[in-house]
Amino acid sequence: MQLHVRRLPPDAAVTVDAPARLHLGFLDPNASLGRAFGSLGLVIDGSGTRVEARHAERDAIGGAISDAERERIAICLERLHAAYDPTPVAIDIKQTPRAHTGLGSGTQLALAVGTAFVRLLGHVATGSELASLLGRGGRSGIGVLGFDSGGLLVDGGPSGDLRSGVPPLLARQPFPENWRVLLVSDNAREGLHGAEEKRALAALAPFPQKLAAHLCHLVLMKILPGAAERNIAPFAHGLTELQQTIGEYFAPVQGGVFASRDVERALRAVAAQRTAGIGQSSWGPTGFAIVGSARDAECALAAACEATRGLPHIECTIVGGRNRGATVRSHEARPHARIDAA
Repeated sequence: MQLHVRRLPPDAAVTVDAPARLHLGFLDPNASLGRAFGSLGLVIDGSGTRVEARHAERDAIGGAISDAERERIAICLERLHAAYDPTPVAIDIKQTPRAHTGLGSGTQLALAVGTAFVRLLGHVATGSELASLLGRGGRSGIGVLGFDSGGLLVDGGPSGDLRSGVPPLLARQPFPENWRVLLVSDNAREGLHGAEEKRALAALAPFPQKLAAHLCHLVLMKILPGAAERNIAPFAHGLTELQQTIGEYFAPVQGGVFASRDVERALRAVAAQRTAGIGQSSWGPTGFAIVGSARDAECALAAACEATRGLPHIECTIVGGRNRGATVRSHEARPHARIDAA
C-alpha cells in the first residue's frame, strides 16, 4: 500500500536530531568466507547532529560547518532533487560533531539532510534508501541502522554483488540503561578518511580466518550475551579483546593499536582500575571505555583526566547509550487568532 505524506506548508520547518555512533570493530576485514567486514557498533547520546530544513526560493546551506561539509551537503541536495523533488530548500546545520573523529558524523549528516528534505516536501524514503542514494553505508551499516533504531548493533557486511546496499542488521540488543560510556578524544588529530583510508586498507596484510572466527565468537558468546544479561564483565572483556585484536591489525597504518597515544594512555589507566570495555571507534581519534554504572563512569573520568593532566587537546566526556534512532519534528506556523471589531 502506498503511504501518502503531505507536503508541509511554505512557513513550515523540519528538524532532525541524529545520534552519534561508536564503531566497535570489524569482524572479518578480509572476507575469509566471502563476505567482508561485518560490524559491531553502539548508538550513543551526545555528540549528535541537528539539521533544520525550510522552504526557500533557492537552495541554501547555513550553519557553522566546514567548506568540505558544505560541499558534501550540496552534493546530497543535488541527488535528492534528482531523485525526489526539484523544489529548493534551505538547510541549516544547528549542531554536528567534529568530522573524522570516529563518531559517524558524515553518515548522520547525510541522513539527517535527506530525512529533513523528504519530510518537508512530502515524500517517503527509508534510511537505507537515502543512504544508498547519498553514498553512505557501503562498508559498515552501523550508522544507517543506528539512525533507524539505536542500540547495540551487529551488521552482516556488504554482500559484494552489484546490487548490494546497506549491510543487513543481524542483531540488536538494547544497551543497558545504567551502563555508561566514557569518550576520550584527541582534538589535535583526525582519523583516516577519504583517499588515505582507501590506501591504508589496501596496504594491510590479509586478515587471518582464524582471527575472524575468534572475533565472531567474542561477539556471539561474550559481548551480546553480556549486554542481554546486563553483565558488564563478559561484555567488557570480550569487547576489549576484540578491540585489541583488530587494533593490532590496523596498527601498521594508524601508528599503533590506537591512533592517539594520549587517548590510549587515558583508557589504559581506566582499565587498570576497574572493569571496562576499552577501544577506539573506527579510525579514531575518539576512544571509549564502557563501564557498568554512573559511579564507575565518574571514577573512570577521574582516572582518564589524571592520566592526561597537562594535555589540553584531550577531551573526556560521559554519555549513555541510546536505544532509539533519530527524531524528526515538524513545525508549522499556528494561525493567528481572529480579533473581531467591537
